[in-house]
Amino acid sequence: MTKRLHPVAGALALLTILAFWTATVVSELSGDPAAVLAVKTAILQGLVVLVPAMAAVGITGMRLGGRARHPLVAAKRRRMPVIAANGLLVLAPAAVYLQAKAAAGAFDSSFLLVQAVEFVAGAVNIALLGLSFRDGLRLKGRIGRAPTAA
Repeated sequence: MTKRLHPVAGALALLTILAFWTATVVSELSGDPAAVLAVKTAILQGLVVLVPAMAAVGITGMRLGGRARHPLVAAKRRRMPVIAANGLLVLAPAAVYLQAKAAAGAFDSSFLLVQAVEFVAGAVNIALLGLSFRDGLRLKGRIGRAPTAA
């Protein structure tokens, strides 16, 4: 069960964050306050999917990795606390704040500052989750190993 749940939860988490990030970019570029509010509200509601998916990735990853010393497992293990902290300490509070500001129609400098932080934090989590996903595929032999220096 764990071997199946881990990649599914990981893919769900990665795709969810990617969808949040893309929708935010599109709504911001549209300049339509109603679109921004709709996206911010959807993101806040989407945390109900994302948080359990991330928890499942972390728990199943620890179970699968156990005490393995493989470099790819170690890399995945090092990334997860950064991904989790970024999500819990930056992205989730930003989602709450930005939705409240958008609902109030307050697209002021504090909204823009938090939005910029959210863009960067989201991009970091997308990159880190993508690297972990790639390393998981390498561990399973589904894609080739990283090139080695000659």
